[in-house]
Amino acid sequence: MTVFSRTDTSLLSNWWWTVDRWLLLVLAGLIGVGIVMTFSASPAIAEKLGLESFHFVKRQLAFLILAMTAMFGVSLLPVVWVRRLGVVLFLVCLILLALTMAIAPEAKGARRWLRIGSFTLQASEFLKPAFIVFSAWMFSEVQKNPKFNGWSISIIAYLIVVAFLISQPDLGQAILISVVWAAQFFMAGLPMIWVLGFTGLGMSGIFLAYMFLPHVTSRIDRFIYPESGDTYQVDAALNAFRSGGLFGRGPGEGAVKKILPDAHTDFIFAVTGEEFGIILCLILICLFAVIVVRSLLNLMKETDLFVFLAVSGLIIQFGLQAFINLGVNLSLLPSKGMTLPFISYGGSSMLSIAIAMGMILALTRSGGRDNLEQINSAWRRS
Repeated sequence: MTVFSRTDTSLLSNWWWTVDRWLLLVLAGLIGVGIVMTFSASPAIAEKLGLESFHFVKRQLAFLILAMTAMFGVSLLPVVWVRRLGVVLFLVCLILLALTMAIAPEAKGARRWLRIGSFTLQASEFLKPAFIVFSAWMFSEVQKNPKFNGWSISIIAYLIVVAFLISQPDLGQAILISVVWAAQFFMAGLPMIWVLGFTGLGMSGIFLAYMFLPHVTSRIDRFIYPESGDTYQVDAALNAFRSGGLFGRGPGEGAVKKILPDAHTDFIFAVTGEEFGIILCLILICLFAVIVVRSLLNLMKETDLFVFLAVSGLIIQFGLQAFINLGVNLSLLPSKGMTLPFISYGGSSMLSIAIAMGMILALTRSGGRDNLEQINSAWRRS
């Protein structure tokens, strides 16, 4: 027995019968694992900072409620409204990034967070899905009107975004956005000579960052030559996986969360490995893989270039961010502070990922474009 009848034309009924329910189920599983890991990893960090044991747990649950509300709300939107949301959010994020550089306090040598009461807002997190949707729109408009300068507008927007990120500095986010944007550009029909040119520029940018940014130099050197510097956090993470074995030491029994300051954020996967074992880690990796593959499969018959580019970019960003976090925990990549989607603690990250997944759910709804008038009518009735 289903909650909604197929003859029901309400907004919620239309959403239920057109949204990818398998993708929703896997997302629910991933979010469930995230809740468990928040309860497991964050109390030790809170106590170390002199806070109430469940300080981070309570905040993360509050963020999660907001995030799920945002994801559901965005998933209800028709395609044209998703595009409008992306463009407006992109412009707002540019303003917030400018404010961040102007008035945000410096923390750990970077200016990335705007303080709003007890909440710190990281505008670059929200910029990622917004810029991806904006670029998809620019690239798709060129197909409709070859005289439209969509490619040039997207290139200029990309340069502005990267300039903001590097000035913070946040090279990791700049590289992530660059890879996603380049993938979208390639899928939009970028000539091969341009592909080679952008690849060369990207490699040159990384080389210059290595030469002139000390923190980048240090991280890459320590990754290639571990004996050249402090690799304590990565070594502790690897020891946690060894300690956990196949089935883990048990919930709450891990030691790595007591010695790593970022155990509830950047290294929460190591906590998972130690307390729940390699088997749960593999299940977690499979959940991420299923979300990526399922979203891409939904695009196999997609004819709308905007939808194809937007969903491709959003899911590449989601998958790549997870890959970077997992790679750092397993010492497969140089150390970089990047959250594990829906698992790591962090309000800005949680909300931005939820918005991105809401966009994916909205854009991949079956019949969403064919029944736009029906959806708009349902919105009006609601």
